[in-house]
Amino acid sequence: MRDPYHRQGRDHRGGAPVGFADVRRRFGFRSIRIGRWVTAAERDASCLRFYDALCDLMDILKVPESVISLRGTLSLEYGTGGQPGVSAHYTLPSRAFALAKNAGPGSIAHEWFHAFDHYMVDKAARGAPPNWFASKAWLSDQPPVRHPLNDLLFGCFSAILLSADGQSPSDLFQRSARIDRAQQSLYFSLPEEVCARAFEAFVQDASVKNRFLVKGTLKSDEAKIGLYPEGAHRLQVNEAFERYFAALGQAVVRQAAASR
Repeated sequence: MRDPYHRQGRDHRGGAPVGFADVRRRFGFRSIRIGRWVTAAERDASCLRFYDALCDLMDILKVPESVISLRGTLSLEYGTGGQPGVSAHYTLPSRAFALAKNAGPGSIAHEWFHAFDHYMVDKAARGAPPNWFASKAWLSDQPPVRHPLNDLLFGCFSAILLSADGQSPSDLFQRSARIDRAQQSLYFSLPEEVCARAFEAFVQDASVKNRFLVKGTLKSDEAKIGLYPEGAHRLQVNEAFERYFAALGQAVVRQAAASR
């Protein structure tokens, strides 16, 4: 049986133990909350996985720690409730990313992108409601905030949601909409959900492998019915994400250096 927490990447801890206080200190999360039913052994084991996963995400995106915590605005929760069948979720009002205690691995990339997408809405669009996501604001033709970084972000949304000529929905968006119609729901085709799944695929395709961070974009049931980018479209989306986050990371580092 394959290790559900398999990872392949550089050693971020040098074999040293880390606690959630170390996670908060390194990344600058606004807060970290652990559920009352999480045992000390569960807390310690999950903390190592969180730490490695967040460091791996930082390596994949080529960004500093402040991007992972969204400049200290994001909270992290582990084993603090949730709903049956829901392994992880992002809560808009509290700007908190939560992972269920007994959840399977692989949810972090998806939910982190929801947090990022929400964080960016007022930085990428003018007048968008605070409970929207930047991807939704972009698709809804909300007036954009013009900036070279935002142009790269909009390029990501375009690559994910639109056809190559920009005149019609992408195949991924259309497949997601067909599944929603078949299930008489509106979920998989929400722009924020399509973009979060595309981000998952980008992270899983990186040379760094971490199944606690992401999994399931290639062989899962969802992947088999076309809920993730495929083929040439997947490569196009990955390239757009790589351009954007590399540029974002460089800009954040330059800004931090200038403010010293």
